Amino acid sequence: MDAQLGIMGTPGLSLITLILIGGLAGWIAGMIRGMRHGLLTNVLVGIAGSWIGSELANVAGVVVRHTLGHLVAAIIGSLLVLYVWEMLRDKGGQRF
Repeated sequence: MDAQLGIMGTPGLSLITLILIGGLAGWIAGMIRGMRHGLLTNVLVGIAGSWIGSELANVAGVVVRHTLGHLVAAIIGSLLVLYVWEMLRDKGGQRF
């Protein structure tokens, strides 16, 4: 029962799937936060968010399965990435 590992140690997650889920998750998280970004930024935020969301789910003891589970984890992680990004960009919340 050795499952073939995909990208970032996730079973069955190919590079194409990671890019698609990342792009969609980055876009959805940007819409929720009211931030507009380009396609590349959405993909990068989504990929980073996918990793963060999957790690948080692992720490919480939640098993992430199937594409929908990865998408939900990626959206949650992407929201965190965008929150930190906004805090760093605004230098602690002070808007200019």
